[in-house]
Amino acid sequence: MVFNRRPHVVAFALVMALITGACGSATTDDNTNSTSEQASAETDTTEAADTDPDADPDTDADTDPETDQPAEEAAAEPESSVATNPVDVGLFFDGAVVGDVTTEECTLSGGATTTCYRITVAGDPVTYETGPFCPTSITDSADEGGIWFDGDGVYDLDGAFIAGLAELYDDENWMMFDEDGNVLVTETAEEFDLAARPDVDPSLQNHCVEGRLEWLENGEPVTTTVVIPVEPVLADASATTRGNLGVTLDGIVIAQSAPVDAILAAYTIAAFDDCGGHYNPVDGYHLHGAVGCSELESDIDGETPQFAYAMDGFPVHSPLDDADSADLDECGGHEHEELGYHYHANSAEQNLVITCLVGQTVADAADAAGGRPDGPPGGDEEG
Repeated sequence: MVFNRRPHVVAFALVMALITGACGSATTDDNTNSTSEQASAETDTTEAADTDPDADPDTDADTDPETDQPAEEAAAEPESSVATNPVDVGLFFDGAVVGDVTTEECTLSGGATTTCYRITVAGDPVTYETGPFCPTSITDSADEGGIWFDGDGVYDLDGAFIAGLAELYDDENWMMFDEDGNVLVTETAEEFDLAARPDVDPSLQNHCVEGRLEWLENGEPVTTTVVIPVEPVLADASATTRGNLGVTLDGIVIAQSAPVDAILAAYTIAAFDDCGGHYNPVDGYHLHGAVGCSELESDIDGETPQFAYAMDGFPVHSPLDDADSADLDECGGHEHEELGYHYHANSAEQNLVITCLVGQTVADAADAAGGRPDGPPGGDEEG
């Protein structure tokens, strides 16, 4: 694949510890569609304030209880009703789910009580082989490495990219290859673990960091259990979440943004494979960018295929070629006559698959993975 690269200057302030995410999400709006009869007294009050100009505006709007942000900084309120489709667990590829999918009563982040699926994803993609990640020589082609994205561009991780890092990031301290042109790459599980810490060992600076399945505990994928509403329930207002963003249909967690500033400040590159994922010593393989892997077949005009479900139960489709003309909302979603409401992933260069969520998530189980704060190669996603 070919990607455009754009040089930019990155601030080199080393982030020594990254805050991991709890499962924050949006507040509640039980009026999920035009036929819903689950409106609570709190929802009634909210609706009255929206429709009655004399209603008391002094509700708890000073702060968003889930994001701890001032209300005026929270994302704009979504439509009060959108067409929704239930989560279809039959869409997961064979082998993507470990054990049986079960249902249970659950309480969502806004207080709604509903039915949820408990799903354990395999943690290893079933539709493709992971890697390659780092090139081995500055003469390697793009076929011998993965990709890198930093918020400004997506770059092929070929030998020329490694050789040009000093120019790309305007810093002569970049030198990720030896005198023979061999790229410096993490070569053992111990090196990988040391490079994954917030305080990268000095001996591993100027290394291309890649992980391997065999370097994980017991050499096995890291499974993750998520609890997702069977029927998506809209929130009062869209909001960001500190936990995982969703799961792909081939069994991979969609993580938060990778901490690019910390990665670059340590003179490392946290190599992604061509599907936008990489390994973390604690959380295993996870996704940071959507580039068209593991999609369902689709022939709907003007739409891209689905490849995941977000933590609020809404489907996630691949990025649109021209998102600006698609009338997407602030979270990258829109309603479709056949598909109902769904998100379109951001382009990979943004280093964030989904900007925010319009639906409520499970109050205490949006993120079941756990571990130390991630350093450069892993990202700050799972917590």
